[in-house]
Amino acid sequence: MTGDDEQSKATGTHGSVELDAVEALRLLGSVALGRIVFTRHALPAIRPVNHVLVDGDIVIRTHGDATLARYTRQNEAEGAVVAYEADDIAPDTHLGWSVVVTGYARLVTDPRELARYRALLRPWVSQKLDHAVRISPDLITGIRLTADGPSPMT
Repeated sequence: MTGDDEQSKATGTHGSVELDAVEALRLLGSVALGRIVFTRHALPAIRPVNHVLVDGDIVIRTHGDATLARYTRQNEAEGAVVAYEADDIAPDTHLGWSVVVTGYARLVTDPRELARYRALLRPWVSQKLDHAVRISPDLITGIRLTADGPSPMT
């Protein structure tokens, strides 16, 4: 650890750098866990899920009775507006990155595509997850948290 890193850690000062969309999606694809945000009874609902990145889209698995499956089914024609967030931030240094994707989610109905996602994405819950949701990003934002923040005011 450099002196600047130690100073940043000691003072809690950090900087942030905006990520471009390509780098943000690359980082999102490097982790398996994220959080999906959707509307339930006109309020935001957030669920932790595992995901895989396929051809620039985020794919998650769910079960047919899940609130998210019902939400995407209700908005099937245009897709359901969702946000998806993933990050990798070290708890001791508070350094890392965070990515948020906003876009449209649709239930996957093509049997071959669904079979492909079942093979790529193993559920981490014991519940049977027989459906998949594909999120097409429209807005991709991300930040990298760095140790080279502004000097603390004295």
